[in-house]
Amino acid sequence: MDVMPLLLLVAGSAVVAAAGRRSPVPVPLLLVAAGLAVSYVPGVPEYTLDPHIVLPLVLPPLLHSAATDSSYLDLRAQMRPVMLLSVGYVLFATFAVGWAAYLVIPELPLTAALVLGAVVAPPDAVAATAVARRVGLPSRITTILQGESLVNDATAITAYRVALAAAVGEGATWAEGIQEFLLAAVGGIGMGLVLMVPIHWLRTHVKEALLQNTLSLLIPFVAYAAAEQVHASGVLAVVVVALYLGHRAWEVDFATRLQEDAVWKMVAFVLESAVFALIGLQLPVVLKGLGEYEGTRAAWYAIAVFLVVVVSRFVWVYPATFLPRMMSARIRRREEHPTWKGPFIISWAGMRGVVSLAIAFSIPLTMHGGEDFPERNLILFLTFTTVIGTLVVQGVTLPPLVRVLKLPGRDAQTETLAEANAQAQASRAAERRLEELLSDERNTLPDPLADRLRAVLERRRNSVWERLGQANPITGESVDDTYRRLSREVIGTERAVFVRLRDGRYIDDEMLRTLLRRLDLEEAAAYREAE
Repeated sequence: MDVMPLLLLVAGSAVVAAAGRRSPVPVPLLLVAAGLAVSYVPGVPEYTLDPHIVLPLVLPPLLHSAATDSSYLDLRAQMRPVMLLSVGYVLFATFAVGWAAYLVIPELPLTAALVLGAVVAPPDAVAATAVARRVGLPSRITTILQGESLVNDATAITAYRVALAAAVGEGATWAEGIQEFLLAAVGGIGMGLVLMVPIHWLRTHVKEALLQNTLSLLIPFVAYAAAEQVHASGVLAVVVVALYLGHRAWEVDFATRLQEDAVWKMVAFVLESAVFALIGLQLPVVLKGLGEYEGTRAAWYAIAVFLVVVVSRFVWVYPATFLPRMMSARIRRREEHPTWKGPFIISWAGMRGVVSLAIAFSIPLTMHGGEDFPERNLILFLTFTTVIGTLVVQGVTLPPLVRVLKLPGRDAQTETLAEANAQAQASRAAERRLEELLSDERNTLPDPLADRLRAVLERRRNSVWERLGQANPITGESVDDTYRRLSREVIGTERAVFVRLRDGRYIDDEMLRTLLRRLDLEEAAAYREAE
């Protein structure tokens, strides 16, 4: 097996993603553009999205990372709009896009058109999360988009399987389709509920941080495979387990949390970068089999499907936002009255991504009778153009659209005040507990060490309030920035001395690593205190 193409993909996408963090253009778009540009460079290997790799090996860790970073409480509070989008909208888009494609493309049978509809129906979890973070959407809209993108893949994959069964001649009925959907949904959620408690028990009882992180990396794959083994939704199983583990993460040992946070950030960065680059790299593969549809005809079909995908989301989101309020007094009492701006942003933020392409590539070449699957290459092309179109058109215009509509973002002042009040309550409780402990003869400490414990608590309590203070009139730095800079300078001086002592053979490398690790932990603690 030649590993060089894989190494080139990971390294190249990581470089583009790192450079893109300094660009005003969203990173996913830069990666897609880079993939498109590189796809025709002579000597570049042909990259084909293999659904047998993307769905069981790439999708689970991305979903796990997004779900653990989400808030279970916020998602529960927004369950109605999330379910209306992740289930209702995906099914609506499947039929709307499928029916429109059937009317526009004479050669496309209705069953194959519904396969296309199911393939392009789900907005992408990675794209939605990346863009929502970048543009600073209000927290409620961000929660809805994240929740939708976590669950909608399960709905789309199930709808695709039902439509595909009808297309290849398995004779699936409406009743069988509903039964399969319920089995996938209930089974996936049930598998997640069964796995989440024993997995969390293992995480809290395994004390070795390295073993803990190995377990953490295996969790999404285990949940996905276990659910798929019983023909349930692996996507839902991963999401349920990840939401539970994220909600109970405070019960895990601190060393595990620190390592786990760094490991998962790296995994998510590598996979997200490679996934978006792969989307652009599919252009030669998709065009190769287009055949008779090349040129103006293919472009017209692509524009038509793209427009239906975009418009159908507006057609669903606005009634789904306002009709429940009109029909329920309880909803009107409990929720603020929405303006037209929030639903508009939710409608426009429906970028498609790698899951749609992976599902499209899983369409079989032939039907049960041995004949070719109708217009398979055209479906691949329309999926590709829809993904690229939504990422480019909606991804580029979403940030300025948010600015033009002047949606109220997160109030940094209010959040800092809430953080300061929470820290003050925790510090007061910790101080009382410390005095109780120090009053016990078994916990006697020299006064300097006891004062050091008290000073740490005082510093932690005051650090958040200091963020509300004025900047330094000379440097323009906040108190936090100055504290962080001085901490780094002091620790950097110590680090240089340790290295000089090692080079002079006064200490060995093992002792140097021990001393440097101690400094690294202190620097990390100082940085986190000043955040």
